[in-house]
This record gives sequence, structure tokens and C-alpha cells, in this order.
Amino acid sequence: MATSTAAPPHGVRGRIDSLNSRHHQLGLRIFMFIVVAHWAEHLVQAIQIYVMGWPIPEARGVLGVPFPWLVTSEWMHYGYALVMMVGLFLLRSGFTGRSGTWWKTSLGIQVWHHFEHLLLLVQALAGTYLMGKAAPTSIIQLIAPRVELHLFYNTLVTIPMIVAMYYHTRAGRADNAAARCACAPKD
Repeated sequence: MATSTAAPPHGVRGRIDSLNSRHHQLGLRIFMFIVVAHWAEHLVQAIQIYVMGWPIPEARGVLGVPFPWLVTSEWMHYGYALVMMVGLFLLRSGFTGRSGTWWKTSLGIQVWHHFEHLLLLVQALAGTYLMGKAAPTSIIQLIAPRVELHLFYNTLVTIPMIVAMYYHTRAGRADNAAARCACAPKD
């Protein structure tokens, strides 16, 4: 049997292929660090409001206390939503079987979350707010408060992501038969 001596593909396609094969585990770890750090910000903000009794404008999470402009920056919130969507998109082909279904579910939810942040950013840049509100307002924010809504969105995106990673790294060989990475233990 002859071995291939062809050079690995170059460019964006080659890097994405590498990210979903030999570098998939590292990519997932870096991505999950970003996800967990963002979650920590939301959880600390919720604790500041509901446990410590801080007023919402003062409850800024961990980074928002020394850098208050971060919390009020629609660019920062939009940037994170974009990073999440791009990360979910770039890492998706590394997931197969049931894990792929759950990962794509997370991506689909994040597409909506990203749209909501894009809507907020456009309003902030234009200085005109949805339905005559006093501040940038997302569609679902018309019926749910912003702090709780974004904690909910992040939960909604994270749960299928965790299920996907469980199936991807712990499930039997049949579910991961087409996986090209070393994330799942081989039988």
C-alpha cells in the first residue's frame, strides 16, 4: 500500500481542515475557555444583582468593574457574539453523528443570538432605538429584561454544545466513526 506524499492543503481550507482533525482538541479547549470566561461574567453579574443586591447599572461582572465601558459597549457584546458564531461554525465539521447534530443546534441558536446583538449594535450606531425605547433593544428584549435574556441565550447555546462535546468525547465508536480527530477515545 502506497503512502501519500502530497503536501497538506494550504490556505484557509487547509487550516480549517487541520482545526477539525489534528488540532480539534486544542481548538475546542481554547473555544471552551472563551465560553466559560463569558459565562463567568454573566454569572457574576447575576450574583451581583440577585445575591448582593447591586442595582443593574452597577452590576458589571468581573471585567466590567475595573472597565465599566465594557458593559455598555455594544461593540464588545457584538464581538463576543461573532466570536461564538465563528467558533461554532469553524469547529462544526469535527463533530459527526449525534455530536454533529447537537453542535449544529448550538450554532443555529447562536445565529439568532448574533442577529439580536447585530440589531443592538446597529441601533447604538444609528442612535435610533427599536419601538422608541430609551436604549438599544433586541426583539426578545421587548418581553424579557436584558440581563436575564442574555443569561438565558448563553444557557441555550451552551447546553447543546456540552451535549455535543459529551457525545464527541465520550460516546462509543459508532457515533464517532467518521471523526478525524483524537478527541474521542478509540476502542
